[in-house]
Amino acid sequence: MRIVFFGSPTEAATSLESLISAGHDIAAVYSRPDNRAGRGRTETPTPVKAFALEQNLPVFTPKGLRNNVGERLRLVEANAEVFVVVAYGRILPPELLQIPPMGVVNVHPSLLPLYRGPSPVVSVILDGESQTGVTVMLLDEGMDTGPILAQSPPVQLSGDEKGADLQGRLFKEGVSMLPGVLKGLEDGSITPTPQNDALATTTGLIERSDGEIDWLTSSERIARMARAYDPWPGTFTSWSGKGLKILDARVANEPSADSIEPGKVVKVDGRLLVGAGSGSLEIGRVQLEGRQAVAADDFLRGQPEFEGATLGN
Repeated sequence: MRIVFFGSPTEAATSLESLISAGHDIAAVYSRPDNRAGRGRTETPTPVKAFALEQNLPVFTPKGLRNNVGERLRLVEANAEVFVVVAYGRILPPELLQIPPMGVVNVHPSLLPLYRGPSPVVSVILDGESQTGVTVMLLDEGMDTGPILAQSPPVQLSGDEKGADLQGRLFKEGVSMLPGVLKGLEDGSITPTPQNDALATTTGLIERSDGEIDWLTSSERIARMARAYDPWPGTFTSWSGKGLKILDARVANEPSADSIEPGKVVKVDGRLLVGAGSGSLEIGRVQLEGRQAVAADDFLRGQPEFEGATLGN
């Protein structure tokens, strides 16, 4: 099939590679514009752009697609049978969805209609779900409301997953599904199935402020935040006028942990505990603003005044 591919991160680059390996003709690749990264603020291409250039594929990185007459014309002239979208990071406007005769195929990391929207992986961890999965669907004008082409079996969650790791795991599953779905769409063996809107749940866009800890929140919720918001926006608080990232944390199970005041740092049997609204957290790794990430016990050795402090003040 002749395909225009839209994607940006590493997981999307892997999807593009799988389509090439399956013998599909990639007419064009669209990705997010280069980011400025590092101390030198060097422009860095997305993993999809970097891979596409290695494959000598035509790559385009428009700042926007809505009301972009030039890009619409380019996409029409690509004469693709289908568009494939994997973590592109931008919404395709309605006028572009009508271009390919077989539609726009999207990989979404949840079992739709559950967890529609931009943050399904983060949200499933925050909610403490025991399973999730992957949906391959056709895009329509709604937010992840289009008909379903295929879904993975439920992916069981242990409760220890971090956001980036789970996202990679789910998109890997999606990569394995794409070639078969495209073949089924082409030969008519797959029939798009409408979603049951009555069962739908939605997610919102994550902001940096979401990662700030309110120590009156339960220890279970904060521990989930530390996993869900990895690597961005991170889970953080403040101490002595500086930002402090909580990189690893788990709920402290001993009964004595319930009596620690919210935000209070206490050392118990060599472990670093912080009180919360209910229960306490055992902190594994932290990173003080301007410093390297370290294990909690190493941090305490270098900052002995940390014991007994109240965080977030």
